[in-house]
Amino acid sequence: MRIPFSVWMLSAALLLVMGLSLQSGSIELSWWEIWTGLSEQQSLVVWEIRLPRILMAALVGAGLAVAGVSLQALFRNPLAEPGLIGVSSSAALGAVLVIVLGAALWGEVQSWQMSLSAFAAAAAATLLLYSIATRNGHTDVALMLLAGVALNAIAGALTGLLITVSSDVQLRSVMFWMMGSFSSISWQSVGLMTFVGLIVLVRLMSLSRALNALLLGEQSCLHMGYALQSLKFQIMGLSALLVGVSVSLVGVIGFVGLMVPHMVRLWVGPDHRYLIPLSALGGAVLLVLADWLARLAMQPAELPIGLLMALLGGPFFLMMLLKRRGVRL
Repeated sequence: MRIPFSVWMLSAALLLVMGLSLQSGSIELSWWEIWTGLSEQQSLVVWEIRLPRILMAALVGAGLAVAGVSLQALFRNPLAEPGLIGVSSSAALGAVLVIVLGAALWGEVQSWQMSLSAFAAAAAATLLLYSIATRNGHTDVALMLLAGVALNAIAGALTGLLITVSSDVQLRSVMFWMMGSFSSISWQSVGLMTFVGLIVLVRLMSLSRALNALLLGEQSCLHMGYALQSLKFQIMGLSALLVGVSVSLVGVIGFVGLMVPHMVRLWVGPDHRYLIPLSALGGAVLLVLADWLARLAMQPAELPIGLLMALLGGPFFLMMLLKRRGVRL
């Protein structure tokens, strides 16, 4: 009974925070106005600004949480998170590369070009990190985190180098985008994220039993009849696809893939048949709520969502590290 209750509870929480976010902003809307009919200005605000933004926050939150679950299964460690191990910053480097060089080489940059470049960079970073940190089926946690620090530093330095040769218009766009933002979201971007998210979620759900076997170790996974190399490359590719598309559309948003899977795992256990869909719901709830708070915190200005998530996720990460060392808080 606990799993259906969890689904209903997270679904209700998601609808609640989406409703609150739809109402709040520079133009306040009441449920009565929404129910009885909106003016032309209010309809424009709801359908062209708030609703795409809310849906994108939910989709990106779900995608980043599921990517975190996948990488944690691959490394068999709850500290594996796209932002911490350099996957998100590498995806950002790929997107910035297209923004800066693409405008000079072939003119107008399309969203699919940014997504493709971000995915390729994220996939390369995941493969490199796995080859560095994993030996004989065992992941060295300290080496994984140190390699992640190195990847973040390299990607950050190269991104900074690209920013120095960018134009003023590109600089303002890239700097705001690097901190994460759900402003100016189009329905086309929502459609792209929905398409990618559904494909990856369905595929990962079909691999849930294989992910459970992988938690027991690579040898156990092989003895249970799973094609280990194919499974690992699928996990890398699917998680990189989620991270790459998310980063290319809304910028770098960290710690969602760390906090949500950890809390859901404590709640329902490590079975990926339940962990994946519940993490998707939990990630959607967290990011819609965070985006709502970011819009309200500094009105009429807007707090970048990446900064807010860093303020929340940094202490959470330290708490997890101290817990692994047996330090009581």
